[in-house]
Amino acid sequence: METLTGSIERITYYNDETGYTVLRLLPDKNRPDLSARDGTVTVVGAMPELQPGEAVEFTGDWVNDPRYGMQFRAEIVKPILPTSRTGIINYLSSGIVRGIGPRTAEKIADYFGDETLHILDHAPERLDEVPGLKSNLAKDLIKAWAENQIMRQIMIFLQGYGITSRMAIRIYGEYGQETIERVKEDPYRLADEVFGIGFIRADAIARSMGITGESRGRIRAGLFYALNKLALDGHTCAPRAMLVGEACKLLEIENPPVVEFVLNQLVQEEELYGDVIHEDGRPLGVVYLPMYYHSERGVARRLLDMAGAPSALVKAWQDTDWPAFLAELAKSNQVALTGQQQDAVKAALTSKLSVLTGGPGTGKTTTLQMVINALLSAKRAFKLASPTGRAAKRLSEATGQTATTIHRMLGYSPDGHFLHDEDYPLEADMIIVDEASMIDLVLFYSLLKALRPTSHLLLVGDVDQLPSVGAGNVLHDVINSGLAHVTRLQTIFRQSEDSLIVVNAHRVNQGQMPTVDNQSRDFFLFQEEDPARAAELVVDLVLNRIPNKFGFDPMDDIQVIAPMYRGQIGVHALNDALQKALNGSPRQAEKKLGGRVFRAGDKVMQTRNNYEKEVFNGDIGRISGINFDDNRLEVVIDGRYIDYDWNEVEELTHAYCISTHRSQGGEYPAVVLPLLTQHYMMLQRNLLYTAITRARKLVVIVGTRKAIHIAVNNNKVAERYGGLLPRLRG
Repeated sequence: METLTGSIERITYYNDETGYTVLRLLPDKNRPDLSARDGTVTVVGAMPELQPGEAVEFTGDWVNDPRYGMQFRAEIVKPILPTSRTGIINYLSSGIVRGIGPRTAEKIADYFGDETLHILDHAPERLDEVPGLKSNLAKDLIKAWAENQIMRQIMIFLQGYGITSRMAIRIYGEYGQETIERVKEDPYRLADEVFGIGFIRADAIARSMGITGESRGRIRAGLFYALNKLALDGHTCAPRAMLVGEACKLLEIENPPVVEFVLNQLVQEEELYGDVIHEDGRPLGVVYLPMYYHSERGVARRLLDMAGAPSALVKAWQDTDWPAFLAELAKSNQVALTGQQQDAVKAALTSKLSVLTGGPGTGKTTTLQMVINALLSAKRAFKLASPTGRAAKRLSEATGQTATTIHRMLGYSPDGHFLHDEDYPLEADMIIVDEASMIDLVLFYSLLKALRPTSHLLLVGDVDQLPSVGAGNVLHDVINSGLAHVTRLQTIFRQSEDSLIVVNAHRVNQGQMPTVDNQSRDFFLFQEEDPARAAELVVDLVLNRIPNKFGFDPMDDIQVIAPMYRGQIGVHALNDALQKALNGSPRQAEKKLGGRVFRAGDKVMQTRNNYEKEVFNGDIGRISGINFDDNRLEVVIDGRYIDYDWNEVEELTHAYCISTHRSQGGEYPAVVLPLLTQHYMMLQRNLLYTAITRARKLVVIVGTRKAIHIAVNNNKVAERYGGLLPRLRG
């Protein structure tokens, strides 16, 4: 193999998942027989994400591609320090230090010249000599320079095992300078400890290191991976036989007893937990990850204890004439309450655990407001919370009271702990949680631990919507346990003769086809079977038709919600098409990060809770600017300007189109919903119902009646394995 060195002129193509790159290199030694007219040569291969101006040493072979001509196919890639002024400037401003952009890099390079990198290596204190260079930037650069050299060597090491630069940066962020030692010691720890690695990548690394197929460490990792994968599908545990079968399939092991032997060891050592749950009188042996085992048992114990504990509110209403009290409550607030609504208000004030559920327009908010007004009149303390920031904001607007996320109410800290727990409970007579269908098992356990034994808990939500993204089916299990007083509101209030959103939502929920005759003012079907033409129609509706007819703003008022991520009419493709249509101006500043182009003006969504920035999963904002000197994006969310460093941008996703699960807890003036038969795997009644109920004023479906029919008739909600319901039933 040959060695080729030079500086990168431009990156033609880079795949952030595989690391496959096509670039143009200006070689140190002129190769007129192999180079283009500008003197550059083409280099291809899997490599870390490189930047123009970087000096690199490639080892590989020349190949004559029948389509693209002579290329250097690199097998080994070794970044080396640049020597030219341009290379030095590009390298220093590549993002290794926040605050050092091209202008600052020019100052340093112009002052030290060709000796710049030598001085950074051997006499970094001389940075203080550079005119106009802030002392804090000099200190940061000195520290970052030393760390960066170590990091690059680690990147090269990880690349040797097929890890992309994006993942390598994440691994380095977890282990720092101990990365090589940790990975060599146990590569499977990557699957447990580094977000986004997963078992498949960790296994490929381990196998390349010589770890055998039936080793205990590999089987252990496979079992944990299988359980975590099931948790992503909502299961808190797995039937034992199912788990062994999944692990054998994953590990490509044809000898189940070997896997069963390791599983038994893990259960004995309490790395995993085995149990038997009884449902319908039949025993089922299951296996849990520790987090879900302790959470499930803890939730069951605390709910059972809550049901038998005294109430903080009994004295306030112990001699109440309820018919008179409820009639006066309704009159003073100028509302009319149905018998069901009155029952729900009384239940919240007299039952330790109560649930208020029902579809859109059935009066959940009015009922909740009456509960709050009753608490206010009696001067009783209460707290309002929702699983997401968007839902908390809606709850606050609807009730006129302060509402927060559950995490914030409990005092979550970035180290993963809550301020409020059994030792420091919440000071409230009642905790009210809205959008309770979104609560997963682990969060619910944290909530219950923070309740005083005498407090009431009111869960409000639509049990027919999609279940939580996290493991468990909490609201469903609480409703069916018999422990809670459950009120299911059925009378529809919010509708008018020419409005179909609420009516159609209930029709879908009852297994009936929605009315799609396009005669109403707020519910339409644009029929299209071809995915490519449907995607074009979605863009036209958002860009032109809906704004022209209804006056909605394409960015702020219209939300596209798709059932799937992949395909021509999936979330990813529609985001690309809508970004191009709504924000494709070449005059807008943009930066490609993690394989995605972020452009000033883009509509983006936060995908994780970030308590340092005070932004939460599901928050939607707009990119207001890109600062290339400081290597960061500026995003406006709810009127607040929030900075994201380049390496924090993975917390953001484009939000021109979002998935149905991502839409939970949010409401939008207008919703555009592509629904084609190619979405077959995700065409479910509760998914269609959830998407429709996100809209306040307009729903436009792009697709076919057949796809709608499939969704309406598919009420087979995926079964979630878990032991909470049988535990609550005793």
